[in-house]
Amino acid sequence: MVKMHPCTKPLPVEDPDGDQRWMSIHNRFLSETREKDADVIFIGDSILQALQHTDIWNELFAPLHCLNFGIHRDLIQNVLWRIQNGELDNVRPKAVVLHVGTNNHQNTPEEIVDGITEIINSIKEKLPDVYIVVPSLLPRGQHPNVIRDKINLVNEILKSRLPIIPKVELIAIDKGFIQPDGTISHHDMHDYLLLTNAGSKKAFEPVHELLLQLLNEGEPEKDLTPSE
Repeated sequence: MVKMHPCTKPLPVEDPDGDQRWMSIHNRFLSETREKDADVIFIGDSILQALQHTDIWNELFAPLHCLNFGIHRDLIQNVLWRIQNGELDNVRPKAVVLHVGTNNHQNTPEEIVDGITEIINSIKEKLPDVYIVVPSLLPRGQHPNVIRDKINLVNEILKSRLPIIPKVELIAIDKGFIQPDGTISHHDMHDYLLLTNAGSKKAFEPVHELLLQLLNEGEPEKDLTPSE
């Protein structure tokens, strides 16, 4: 049973600027679900939104018939609201890639994992046969910091909780970003949060390999194993 707290309660983004941009993006995603067929849907936060503007998206993910429903700064509860308000209602993808939680650093690691689990449950209610791929959360900040420590704990809890859920694949994408002195290079994350082209390749090539394996399940000649 998932506990009730802010991460598990669906919530739209407030509109302090009064321009309704977030809701307009949500409505655009709804239109895309009615107009396009997708084998893979990426849904989550700015890590995924930024991925759509990298070379690896055009080279590896676009050919897989992917839609990208990432929104900058989204919290877990915002993604949960979007799913419960139509973003997966008119689609039948074979896989969903879910990345969210890095912006919930005011919550505890356990609350963040509860929220991710609640999103997974909501996806399964909409799409009971879909594969759900959950990339680990990435480290952030040029130097060691408390948010990084919290993200490490989130990833450790995910490792113990997600493997018991059918058709949910947790994949580590956070390796190789922290250098021996504890810093993150701007060559991997230009603002020490969002990935550069090089950083996106390092993080998301394993996701692409796993998606190929899942999309070609039942074809033993395409037996691919995601890299660690």
